[in-house]
Amino acid sequence: MRHQTMTKLLSGTALVAALTAFVASSAFAQEAVIAFDAGELGATSYDPVTSSNLNTATSMIYDRLVEQDADQSFHPHLANSWEEASDGMSWTFKLHEGVTFHDGTAFDAQTVADWIPDYADTENAFLTAAIESVEVIDPLTVKFVMNRPEPNLLYNLGSAFMGIPSQAAVEEMGADYGVAGAVGTGPFKLERFDIGLETVLVRNDDHAWASDLSENQGVAHFERLTFREIPDQSTAFLELKTGGVDVLLGIPTDFIEVLKAEPNVTVIQMPGTGISYMPINVTAAPFDDIRVREATGLAIDQEAIVASIYKGVGAPAHNFLISSLPEATVDPALNVTHDPERAGALLDEAGWTMGDDGVRMKDGAPLEVKLFTQNGSEFTVLTQVVQAQLAAIGMKADITVFDSSTIRDEYKENRHQLAVRAYDWNNSDILDWFFSGERLGYPNVSMWNDPEGEQLNKVAMEGSANSEERIANFTAYHEYILSQHLMVPIYQPTTNLAFNADRVSVPDPVRGTRFRSQTVLDMKPAE
Repeated sequence: MRHQTMTKLLSGTALVAALTAFVASSAFAQEAVIAFDAGELGATSYDPVTSSNLNTATSMIYDRLVEQDADQSFHPHLANSWEEASDGMSWTFKLHEGVTFHDGTAFDAQTVADWIPDYADTENAFLTAAIESVEVIDPLTVKFVMNRPEPNLLYNLGSAFMGIPSQAAVEEMGADYGVAGAVGTGPFKLERFDIGLETVLVRNDDHAWASDLSENQGVAHFERLTFREIPDQSTAFLELKTGGVDVLLGIPTDFIEVLKAEPNVTVIQMPGTGISYMPINVTAAPFDDIRVREATGLAIDQEAIVASIYKGVGAPAHNFLISSLPEATVDPALNVTHDPERAGALLDEAGWTMGDDGVRMKDGAPLEVKLFTQNGSEFTVLTQVVQAQLAAIGMKADITVFDSSTIRDEYKENRHQLAVRAYDWNNSDILDWFFSGERLGYPNVSMWNDPEGEQLNKVAMEGSANSEERIANFTAYHEYILSQHLMVPIYQPTTNLAFNADRVSVPDPVRGTRFRSQTVLDMKPAE
């Protein structure tokens, strides 16, 4: 009755204003704006099969056969169940019934059989390399016949790079697929992709096959999602406070306390799934000398960086893998720790003597190097601290800041020496991605191509009959990489997101290993 009485009192301009406010409120309630993590910027395609850089929006467009939770367990999605043969030489998957792509075509066993071969001869071929052939048993049953056991198969199938596209759409769009359009079975459809700016998605009103990681088993609560690329994190932070952004992914650790102080902002922290590190280009002098590479690693004080930049949030990184992985447990002598005295001794041994100006010299040339990083406050602040720590051992590092796309071109053209960067991946096969001799330039920024390393890589990637062997093989590969001083591990962050609680509600804890479609399905407009 009170609502009715108030309505009767409104007239003329007041009624128009009230209706306008109601329409605006309803529109806001139906749309959410999400800012990508700085590490996700620069994606140029939504084709999961061929892309080497995907972002969070990918998981809204595509579903996967399986999903991985934060505790590393695997859950059914487009596959209702699966069974591995006792010898590891075949896997049988029972598929979800009634699934359709955004273009109306059906998802079935033949879809899977047509999709798997598409990975051959792409950068992502390693994901399916162990699958010899795919057999269609019946419309909802598919069998992978393996050429070797693959203990990592479920992890691969749960990867963003194994979202399943519509074969009809891929064939129709050809080389334009992933840019002109992208068609999956996910809870949202691609409406527009402006490379480097934003991605706009609209709700898939037919979606009724969410995984059990989502409480909401129906359609999403939001009709529309806009994902924005905001390179400057300070700008993204201001937009979150003022309502231009509803959810901010990958917030820098040094922003956490500031954001928590905002009355309308809620922060969620999750276990980290990546490392900040400094790759060293082993082909560029003076880093073709392993002594100089080792000295560079010993110059970095990881504990001081965590304390000063990150206020104790997160952890120092002393090798290349996140600490929750068993392959991160290596010979302690191989972990990279701060030791400036030994760094100085190694540089002396390599012929680099300290000059009067604090910069080392050799054969009349100063120890002056290029230090690349990408834009974004967290990258630039960390790079400046690294620069100061290198100066303490007599190495002058000149910083150049690039956007995320341009810096990859610099790597591919082999114009770099040192760089500060980060990865987000919770599996030891990240070693293959960044150190395989088949990917020189990018993602193998270290430009390392070593026969023994390649052999260890092959054994780790292909020579494991079970999980125990895989752990042992990747540990051996990891230890060899560390012995060659190809990079300097720096920091293991937490994964942080923040949202404007006046506008949206994000479930806490976030299910899955990162913010993906299962969380967005449970995300609601604020009440």
